[in-house]
Amino acid sequence: MSSDEDNPVRLIAWVSGRVQGVGFRWWTRSRALELGLVGSARNLPDGRVAVVAEGPRRACAALLDALRGGATPGRVDDVAEQWSAPRGDLTGFVEA
Repeated sequence: MSSDEDNPVRLIAWVSGRVQGVGFRWWTRSRALELGLVGSARNLPDGRVAVVAEGPRRACAALLDALRGGATPGRVDDVAEQWSAPRGDLTGFVEA
């Protein structure tokens, strides 16, 4: 029997701060792959990074915790999040 933490989800996180040009997307991709997630991290024109990840809820929550933790490259000021059902249209984890 699986718990809700094992159910697949889609997480979108918008990360603001000094997160472009500091290796943040590469770092995010590394953490996501370690957690077995698929998705992407891409720079937005307004200076934020958008992170889309799909996988078990517990793994997505761990990625969100890492994004909010103090060990990221650059400086994270805020992380806004949105949770939804997975679409299943992602493969690998890319820096877009």
